[in-house]
Amino acid sequence: MTKIFIFFLFLLTLLASSAQKQKQVYIVHFGGSDNGEKALHEIQETHHSYLLSVKDNEEEARASHLYSYKHSINGFSAVLTPDEAARLSELEEVVSVYPSHPEKYSLQTTRSWEFVGLDEVAKQNWNHFNMGQDLLSKARYGQDVIVGLVDSGVWPESKSFSDEGMGPVPKSWKGICQTGVAFNSSLCNKKIIGARYYLKGFEQVYGPLNATEDDRSPRDMDGHGTHTASTVAGRRVPNASAFGGFAEGTASGGAPLARLAIYKACWATPKASKAAGNTCFEADMLAAIDDAIRDGVHVLSISIGTNQPFAFNRDGIAIGALNAVKHNILVACSAGNSGPAPSSLSNLAPWLITVGAGSLDRDFVGPVVLGNGMEIIGKTVTPYNLKKMHPLVYAADVVVPGVHQNETNQCLPGSLTPEKVKGKIVLCMRGSGFKLSKGMEVKRAGGVGLILGNSPANGNEYSYDAHYLPATAVLYDDAIKIHEYIKSTNNPTAIIKQARTVLHTQPAPFMANFTSRGPNALDPYILKPDVTAPGLNILAAWSEASSPSKLAFDKRIVKYTIFSGTSMSCPHVAAAAALLKAIHPDWSSAAIRSALMTTAWMKNNKGLPITNADGSIATPFSFGSGHFRPTKAADPGLVYDASYEDYLLYLCSHGFSFTNPVFRCPNKPPSALNLNYPSIAIPNLNGTVIVKRTVTNVGGSKSVYFFSAKPPMGVSVKANPSILFFDHIGQKKSFTITVRLGSETTRQGLTKQYVFGWYRWTDGLHLVRSPMAVSFA
Repeated sequence: MTKIFIFFLFLLTLLASSAQKQKQVYIVHFGGSDNGEKALHEIQETHHSYLLSVKDNEEEARASHLYSYKHSINGFSAVLTPDEAARLSELEEVVSVYPSHPEKYSLQTTRSWEFVGLDEVAKQNWNHFNMGQDLLSKARYGQDVIVGLVDSGVWPESKSFSDEGMGPVPKSWKGICQTGVAFNSSLCNKKIIGARYYLKGFEQVYGPLNATEDDRSPRDMDGHGTHTASTVAGRRVPNASAFGGFAEGTASGGAPLARLAIYKACWATPKASKAAGNTCFEADMLAAIDDAIRDGVHVLSISIGTNQPFAFNRDGIAIGALNAVKHNILVACSAGNSGPAPSSLSNLAPWLITVGAGSLDRDFVGPVVLGNGMEIIGKTVTPYNLKKMHPLVYAADVVVPGVHQNETNQCLPGSLTPEKVKGKIVLCMRGSGFKLSKGMEVKRAGGVGLILGNSPANGNEYSYDAHYLPATAVLYDDAIKIHEYIKSTNNPTAIIKQARTVLHTQPAPFMANFTSRGPNALDPYILKPDVTAPGLNILAAWSEASSPSKLAFDKRIVKYTIFSGTSMSCPHVAAAAALLKAIHPDWSSAAIRSALMTTAWMKNNKGLPITNADGSIATPFSFGSGHFRPTKAADPGLVYDASYEDYLLYLCSHGFSFTNPVFRCPNKPPSALNLNYPSIAIPNLNGTVIVKRTVTNVGGSKSVYFFSAKPPMGVSVKANPSILFFDHIGQKKSFTITVRLGSETTRQGLTKQYVFGWYRWTDGLHLVRSPMAVSFA
C-alpha cells in the first residue's frame, strides 16, 4: 500500500512538472482598444482579476502577468498553461487567446535618397525619379514629425543623431527617456526624443538577459536598429563611408529633421551569433507599440517579420498596427527576406504599408582576372587586393579527409589543408556556413585570396562582404567558368583586382533576390507588397558595439556600414511618409499609403520594365505598385482613403468578431474585394467581377480625370463612369471596375496562373495608377 502511495505521489509530481514545463507566454485579446479614460493601474487590476480566475492564488496571478495593453490592443500578456489559456478563451468577452512563439518574429535584415530624387543636390539624368526637389524644404525636412522604430535600439553617439540646430521637442510628445546599462537620460536629445526597452517576454523564455550579449537598456549592441533609425531620420553627415572607404559620400536619412522615438524590443538570441539575427517577442513588441501610440508618434517603422504568415488576430504586429491606424499613425513594415519563393510575404494586413526591396544605381566592382586572360566581373566591399598573379585552386581539391561530400567546396571551418592552400587563391562556393567565415578559413590555411561563387540557389544576386583578405564574389555561371579553367591547366593562376565604387549603373532598380513575393497567403484579394524601395547595399549608421559582419571573431569597429534587406527598404518608406505627414498633416495613414502607391514607377533607369535579379521581368508580386517616388507622392492628385471602421468591416468579411460595444459586424459585411485599396487582386476569375472603389480629390479644385487601362492578358477591364469630374478639393467620387473573362483563346495556357496589368486615372498633370493581378479558375 505504501509503495502504491509513493508511486501516486511520484506520478502527481511528474504531472505537475510536465504542466509547469508547458507554461508559456500567451496574448489575451478582448477585441477593440477602447479602455476609455481608465488609468493603467486600473486596467492592470482588471487583468489581474482575470488571471486570478484561472490561477490558484493572487500571488501566482500577479507573478504570471507581463504587460497590460491599453492602446495597441485591449488585452494583456501572461504566462499560462494550455489549460488556463483554454479557460480564458471560453469567456464571452475574450476574442482570442494565443501563444507567443519564441521564434515567430525576427529582424528583416547615402546614395539611396539621391537615387529616388529626394536629395536636393542630386544631379540625376533619370527624370522619372528626379522631380520636385523642393519636397524636403516643403516638408521642412520632416521637422516635428515623430517617427517611432521598434527594433534593436540605437547607438546614440553616432553623428547621425546629432541635434545641433534643431528646435525644441514637439509639445505633443508624451514619451520618456528610459535609462539602463550604458544609457542615461542625457543620451536623449532633440533628435532622439525618447527611448524605451522591453524584455519581459524575452526573459520569460530565455531567463535573465546575458550582459555579455546585450545591454538592458535602449542601447543597440547589434547595429540593425541604428541602421534603420539613421535611414529614416539621420542628420546629414559628410564623408561617411563603409569599411574600406566604399560608398563614400554624405550619409543622410530621408527626413533629416524628423524626431526619433526608439523602442527596443529585439534582443540578441542567447548562445547564437549576432549574424544569425535577433529575436523579437510578440508580448514585448505589443508593449512597444502600445507606448508608441500613447507617446504620440506619427509614423511607426517596423523592420520585423515572420517566417510564415499568421492570421491577423494572431499577429501582434497586425493587431497593434490596427489600433495605431485608429490613432492615424502610419505603420510601415518590411515585406520579408524569404524570396524569391512565391507567397513568402510577411506583414500582409491591408492597414500596413508593406515594403519590398530593390537595388540602387550603385555597385562595388572587384574583378578577377584568370591566367588565360579572361576577366570575370566580381563584386565586393573588401578593400584589399593582390598585386600579382597567384596560384588558383578549387576548395574541393584541397580539403582535409573526412569532409562531407556535399560540403567539400564550401570552405567550412577546419576543412582546408594548409599545405595545399598556402600562398594560393581559393575558389569556394556558397552553401553552408557564414560567408565571412569562408574567407577566414582560407586565411587560416595560408591562402592569399578568396573567390566566392554563388550556388544555383543564390540566383544572379551578388554577395557583398568585407572580408579579411583579398576577396570577390561571382555568379554561379562564372564560378563554373573559373572551375573549368582550373581543370584545364596544370598551373591555374588568377589575380583579384582593386575594388571600386561605381555609380549610375544600369539597370536600376532591379528586385533583390531575397525580397519576399506574393501572392498574399492570407487574403489573395489584397495585393502585396505595396511598394518597393532601396534595400540592397544601403549605407547607414552602425553600432560601435558590433562589427560589420556581426561575427564574434570580427573585431573591426565602424561608424557606418552597408547592409541589405527589406529591413533597409522599410525605413525609406517610413521617411517618405514622415515628409508627406509634414506637408499634409490632415491626411490619413491610408491616404499617405495611397499617394506612395499610385505614384510609384514600374520602369528602371533604362526606361524598361523593372526586372528581377536574374533579368526576368518582375511583377507586382515582387514590387507591388512599383518603386516609390516620394517627390511625386506629395501631389498624387487622387487618393484611395480608408478608415479604421473600413478595416473592421474588412475583418468582419473574414469572419472575425468584435466585443467593442461601439462596433458590431453587420449580418452581411462587404466583400474584402471592395476594401478601398489602391490595387486590385482577383484570384480564380470565372466570369465577371465588379469591384467598387472611391477616390478623393487632393489635387486641383476643378479637375477632370479620364480612365485608361492595360488589362491583364485574357481579361477586359472597364470603368463606370470612365470620366470623373471634381469641383473642389476633398470631393469624393465612386466608380466600379468591371473585370471580365476574355475568350478561351486569349487565355490559353494561363489556367491557375496570375497575369498582371494596371488601370489609371489622369487629368493630364497627375497619373494615378493601380496595379492589377488576376488568376483564372
